[in-house]
Amino acid sequence: MPDDSQLFGFLNIYKPIGLTSHDVVSRLRKLTKIKQIGHTGTLDPFAEGVLPICIGKSTRLIEYLADDKEYLAFLQFGKSTDTYDKDGVVISVSDKKVTKEEILDMLPKFQGEIFQTPPIYSAIKVKGKKLYEYARKGQEVEIEPRKVYIENIELKSFDFETQQAQVLVKCSKGTYIRSIAHDIGQNLDAGAYLYKLIRTQAGKFRVENSKALDAFQTFEDVKNSLINPIEMLDYPRVMLSEDEYKKVLNGMYIHNKNDISDSQVVILIYDDIIISVGQTDGKKILIKKVF
Repeated sequence: MPDDSQLFGFLNIYKPIGLTSHDVVSRLRKLTKIKQIGHTGTLDPFAEGVLPICIGKSTRLIEYLADDKEYLAFLQFGKSTDTYDKDGVVISVSDKKVTKEEILDMLPKFQGEIFQTPPIYSAIKVKGKKLYEYARKGQEVEIEPRKVYIENIELKSFDFETQQAQVLVKCSKGTYIRSIAHDIGQNLDAGAYLYKLIRTQAGKFRVENSKALDAFQTFEDVKNSLINPIEMLDYPRVMLSEDEYKKVLNGMYIHNKNDISDSQVVILIYDDIIISVGQTDGKKILIKKVF
């Protein structure tokens, strides 16, 4: 089992505005003296909210975490910026006043499977260079639309006088909320950009259970806030006997005693700790990763 001196688990961090996701990881590395720390999805510096952090060998579980996201997006109508958010340069201004009814009519067009063009100021690579590198040099580059899935999009509030709206978006990994804001504005012939963005959910990590980054001042703060990965993984569980535990540590298969269907990922548990990730193969469970 993982040594108690080496932390093993997840943190549900509320990333503050102004920091990159990497800044959060760096701060926790300095605090814990553990190099093996990672996050499960980048948040722009101007955005805030849920940032799942994996500590120690739990970084090897990132690929098994649910990757759907939920955001509360704050839109300002009447202007467009080159970055699609408040930090960009204004590139167009409109006198048009959009109405609540227009927004409500428009939102269903963004639900389901859609194609969106990522912002030029993003880290997606084209021909080996990040898009923002082209943008900073004023170079033209063709950006291919990408398919994403919007499970739900709804208007939470709208102020006609200020032309500001709050829109809740539940979406697949890789969705650019900045692009959604921009595209809604374009479709309404008024322009729009994000002036605030809060990630309210990432997989099973929710904002109401998150902790502010400043709450972590000591190694003990981190250790006491660790979430057991078992709680955050939605896969069949197999409780190991002592004999099976020894086999798994040596990479040996065990019998599929629970008759879990073929080719399924399973998590193998001993003493309430994930010891391994396996995959069913008929009557066997083959070992994929050991912690």
